[in-house]
Formats: sequence, C-alpha cells, structure tokens
Amino acid sequence: MPNGVWAMMSSRLMLVISIVISAALSRLLPHVPNVTPIAAVALFSGAYLADRRLAVLVPLAAMLVSDLILGFYGPGEMAAVYLSFTLVVALGFWVSEKRSTTRIASAAITASLLFFVITNFAVWAFGTMYPKSAAGLAECYIAALPFFRYTLAGDLSCTLLLFGGFALLEQSFPVLRERAAALR
Repeated sequence: MPNGVWAMMSSRLMLVISIVISAALSRLLPHVPNVTPIAAVALFSGAYLADRRLAVLVPLAAMLVSDLILGFYGPGEMAAVYLSFTLVVALGFWVSEKRSTTRIASAAITASLLFFVITNFAVWAFGTMYPKSAAGLAECYIAALPFFRYTLAGDLSCTLLLFGGFALLEQSFPVLRERAAALR
C-alpha cells in the first residue's frame, strides 16, 4: 500500500479514535444526569471504525477508564451498561452500511431505548429497590421514565455533534474523506 494512502487512513483513524476517547472521557465533566455522550460515542465508533473489534474496544476501554475514576457499582448493573453500549456499537455497524440522517437518528433513538430497557431491567434484577415481581419491574421502569428524557436528549444531541462535526471535518479536510478510508 502506498505511503500516501497509509497516511490518509492513519489520519482518519487517529481522528476517529481521538474523538471517541475524548467524548467518552467527557463524562468526567459535570453534566445533567444521563446527558452524556457515551451512546453517541458507541454509535459513532461502530459507524466509523472499520475494524469491528476496535470499534467495540475503544469506547468500552474509554468508559472503563472513566469508571475507574468515577467508581463502580454492582457487577450485574455494570455488565448491563457495558452490554447496552456494545449493542449500540452494533447499531453503528448498521449505520455504516449507509449513513443517512434518518438512519443515524433512528439508531440514536434505538440506543436510548436499549440503554433504558437493559439497564433498568438490571437495576430491578440485581438491585434491592424493587420487589422481584412484574409489579416491581413495572415500578422500576416507571421510576426511570423521568431520566429517559435526559438520556434521549443527550443521545440525540451528542450524536448530532459527533456525526455532524465529523461530516464538517471531512468536507474541510480531504484527507479525512471516505474515499481514503475505502482503500483500507
């Protein structure tokens, strides 16, 4: 592979990885509860990193680093959070097949719903706040609804910033354009 092509791919890859890590670590900054870029980061990673292992590893590793600083909670709940973001990366694989505004927005909304359903199920299943019954599960989801609007708002706005910002960078800097990445 010619050196010029490697340099173009390397620039794009390094930028995507830097964006993913920076956004994931931004959860360390003060923020409204549930308004973080993590789902957008996972979606972006799946959509833009050609190596699927790397697409999963980079956002989860960045999240792990921030969790080391913020602290951990129950293992069942932690597993649910990491599982939900792994599934969001898989949504990013779907987005990468044909990036469009509709597909990206649909994936962001689905990401919010996945996170809500999976993590709140884990709170019910592994926690002690709710009875282990259908009524307890319903109570758990109902109690979480006020936070869902923040999750959805954060996921949509951060997805817009990441995908829109990267599209603007691609327009401004030819070395970052998809043609260069297609030669990978």
